[in-house]
Amino acid sequence: MCDESNLVDEDSAITRRGFAVATGVAALWPGMLEAKTAAKLKSADISIKTPDGEADCYFTHPAKGKYPAVLIWPDIWGVRPAFKQMADRLAAAGYAVLLVNPFYRSVKAPVLPMEKKSMPEGFAIVRPLAMSLTRTIIETDAKAFIGFLDKQRAVDTKRKMATTGYCMGGPITMVTAATVPTRVGAGASFHGGNLATDKPDSPHLLVPKMRAQYLFAVAEDDDQKVRQEKEMLRTAFAAAGLPAEIEVYTGTKHGWCPPDGKVYNEAQAEKAWARMLALFSRAL
Repeated sequence: MCDESNLVDEDSAITRRGFAVATGVAALWPGMLEAKTAAKLKSADISIKTPDGEADCYFTHPAKGKYPAVLIWPDIWGVRPAFKQMADRLAAAGYAVLLVNPFYRSVKAPVLPMEKKSMPEGFAIVRPLAMSLTRTIIETDAKAFIGFLDKQRAVDTKRKMATTGYCMGGPITMVTAATVPTRVGAGASFHGGNLATDKPDSPHLLVPKMRAQYLFAVAEDDDQKVRQEKEMLRTAFAAAGLPAEIEVYTGTKHGWCPPDGKVYNEAQAEKAWARMLALFSRAL
């Protein structure tokens, strides 16, 4: 699902549909004003200690009160303005949101200049970084990031938390949900890649360890390449007795959700965003 032919298809420029959010700044992204706490956010670039070093992250939440936590795993292009904007939007909807740089062991965000995003030379940089993320590394980081969240005043630890992921981040959410099942009550994968394969380390084999309800928002061109993946996911979640909404979004291409690329599909991205919020409302 997350192959090179898809990745180099994306546009390298941030579109005007992006938005800027700081404390009290009005958003330009459609749907931002639906937020329950859109007035003020507290946001900052931070560093989190892990067993393997210092991870550069972005933490954003409503300025007052306690809220369910959400851990965001970005796509292969890493932390960048578009993902900080999405994190802010989610925070404004009433969540304490941590956006992480999964490549912190090798490089701090931004991983590469924006003009190289989605270009072949950019992919040559990020692909080895993505390939370095072993199951053990992801498990280690999931524990560290959730441990950080649970120590924050803005996080309501009495409520379950969620994790979301885009492209390579989709399967990482599944590892996260299986690694800390007592905390993760919801997961959402947007155009996630390699979610269910015939390999012994396939993420769908982790479903029996989870306690999370799920949303899988699938790109239409991804589905055309691996149609069997949907059924493998449905079978795994049904066997575990866990609700999972699995839908192919008509007319979408891999990478359609972040608002900083040529393949961004506003209507379908908004639909997926709404389905994510509905899931969080039910599960957290």
